[in-house]
Amino acid sequence: MDDPFFSVPSFRVEAELPGRRGRSGVISTPHGDIRTPAFIAVGTQATVKAVLPETMAELGAQAVLANAYHLYLQPGPDIVAEAGGLGAFMNWSGPTFTDSGGFQVLSLGAGFRKVLAMDADRVQADDIIAEGKERLAQVDDDGVTFRSHLDGSTHRFTPEVSIGIQHRLGADIIFAFDELTTLVNTRGYQESSVQRTHDWAVRCLAEHRRLSAVRFDKPPQALFGVVQGAQYEDLRRQAARGLRTIGEAAGPAEGLSFDGYGIGGALEKQNLATIVGWVSSELPEDKPRHLLGISEPDDLFAAVEAGVDTFDCVSPSRVARNAAVYSVTGRYNITGARYRRDFTPLDAECDCYTCAHYTRAYLHHLFKAKELLAATLCTIHNERFIIRLVDDIRDSIGTGRFDELREHVLGRYYST
Repeated sequence: MDDPFFSVPSFRVEAELPGRRGRSGVISTPHGDIRTPAFIAVGTQATVKAVLPETMAELGAQAVLANAYHLYLQPGPDIVAEAGGLGAFMNWSGPTFTDSGGFQVLSLGAGFRKVLAMDADRVQADDIIAEGKERLAQVDDDGVTFRSHLDGSTHRFTPEVSIGIQHRLGADIIFAFDELTTLVNTRGYQESSVQRTHDWAVRCLAEHRRLSAVRFDKPPQALFGVVQGAQYEDLRRQAARGLRTIGEAAGPAEGLSFDGYGIGGALEKQNLATIVGWVSSELPEDKPRHLLGISEPDDLFAAVEAGVDTFDCVSPSRVARNAAVYSVTGRYNITGARYRRDFTPLDAECDCYTCAHYTRAYLHHLFKAKELLAATLCTIHNERFIIRLVDDIRDSIGTGRFDELREHVLGRYYST
């Protein structure tokens, strides 16, 4: 196919951090290029909450990520497909990602979300459930049966179902269905889960190949496998090697291989770089690596240095809706009394629309008055802050200023 719209998504490395795994490059998709490292803004339900897609493009967002679980429940993948796919449905012309829904199925099902998942100090147990919650999901080797958090109706996700949903959603980059584990799960359960996720990955590849062969009128999609294994080095390496060798075992004639890799599961913050380093060392150099769910400045630098190319996180928009503001000197809450008569921008060094036109006093007022505009203006600022930071990190790799930039940015951000 000569039409670039139908070319298979690809990745090329353009610059590297000497002696380290960090690099900058380009992921080419049917809907445009993504210059990496890149922050992928999260639009869970086909929207970055409170902000227009056109505004996200103006902020410099290169791609957005939506959630297969949420779009499956509402409005349904068939409606998104009928609209022309995720991008057309939400009026976003650039590249799109969808995750598999595995995190949401299992985290919402156990009622713990990310907080309990990351709690390494809890006593290890496999039948975990958050206090005051009930279990909404049951895992078996074939898939997951769960009840909707919206209306309690029962549903079933298997690898084939997840891939089918993501094909109908039509994102450029999709993820294999995996099992989310937590730092609370026992070592024995982590071992069985890594094997289960590997088996599901094989099935995801097969279903992806089958569906790709019959969708001649649609642009091709890239499928990323997801590496699990919690905080265990041997399990992380085993999972990464297993995903990498699926295609090798099948042979090139079978056309079965992942186009990139996601790094998922619970990660202790202090071990993030180490764990990512284990995984990166096992994965092919010519395939992109995506770290699911990070956006704090120190984590961004650590992840990039360890070899991550893209990452996503809901945090910039989520904390914005709760009045938390990113700035070059750290994060602060705009509802504090000191900002009531502060007529300066949220961040004097920010080039976003909010900082160009509005003051801390005005944002303070909006949040106190519970006005919807508060979420919009604060989200615009926070998303731009993270996007610009990652842009600067990418540029610093090419100019040899990565270490200098990291020292400067983190020294100011965490100075108090």
